[in-house]
Amino acid sequence: MSYIKFENINKYYNNQHVLKDLDLTIDKGSFVTLLGPSGCGKSTLLRCLAGLESISTGKIFLDDEDITLKNPRQRNIGMIFQQYSLFPTMTVYQNISFGLKMKKERKEVIDNLVKEALMFVQLEGSEKKFPSQLSGGEQQRVALARCIVTKPKVLLLDEPFSAIDAKLRKSLQTRIKQIHRELNMTCVFVTHDQEEAMIMSDVIHLMHNGVIEQSGNPAQVYSNPKNPYVASFIGSYNIIDKKDLYRFFGYDVSSEKIAIRPEMIAIEKEKVIDVSEFICAKGVIVDNILQGNIIRYYVDINGLKVKVDLLFNNSELFGNNQEIYLKINKNNIILF
Repeated sequence: MSYIKFENINKYYNNQHVLKDLDLTIDKGSFVTLLGPSGCGKSTLLRCLAGLESISTGKIFLDDEDITLKNPRQRNIGMIFQQYSLFPTMTVYQNISFGLKMKKERKEVIDNLVKEALMFVQLEGSEKKFPSQLSGGEQQRVALARCIVTKPKVLLLDEPFSAIDAKLRKSLQTRIKQIHRELNMTCVFVTHDQEEAMIMSDVIHLMHNGVIEQSGNPAQVYSNPKNPYVASFIGSYNIIDKKDLYRFFGYDVSSEKIAIRPEMIAIEKEKVIDVSEFICAKGVIVDNILQGNIIRYYVDINGLKVKVDLLFNNSELFGNNQEIYLKINKNNIILF
């Protein structure tokens, strides 16, 4: 049974159709990511769920209750924004306890819940500090503690790591996933970063122009893109037209476009003789970029540019302007 349900959601800003006949269900306790480029509608959908934006048509259900017309306070939903929105003149304790005080909880209950929340975000001992005395990552954890302390039905996260450096971002990603598991909290996360979505999510909904292009777990979306847009957004696929595939590789297919993952392409120094299982082409390396343990090569095949990802190995590096041969197993070609 779905815990969150969007039925035929439409949202207009004047004449702009932002969300288009959108249907979506989210299971209780899952970590779901709305992924897509700026302007695709993902943050708008999140804000509609929170009650911060109204919908033009459709209905939203939470735990079998129609919340379409309820105000944000009635929905029992916590939300963390890109900006931490902490009260600068309040201590960490006062910031975290603010929502509980609004609910008129007893002081001993507030003390225990704040202590528990600080433990979850690993900020014990910071109760008396002010936001100005905290790092960006610590401020983000205070904002997280302020949300979870009220025990909301759903936690919404709107690109919460966008202003944080890469190392700290990975640490916070890990901590939020741990908290999600420990509290069994339903989380809906918004990001434009496909790597972040792959790391964080149980389910990814990839959005484009107000609709959901594809849904599935990270492995499904990555391995089986349903159309060229999904392939271009997830995993840096090579998207090749049918005519170019035949022209440069001598291989004919029924689809107008095909996709090949960069890591599924091999580079050979010599021409491949046994080509029954493979398609092959001669090319020239025009650039290479080291990406940690992966090196990405850009290969030119008479005007067709192809990306190839290989494990970084000092003993087998290829240089720019070097002539090579590409080898691709036919089973690794995705047809649309």
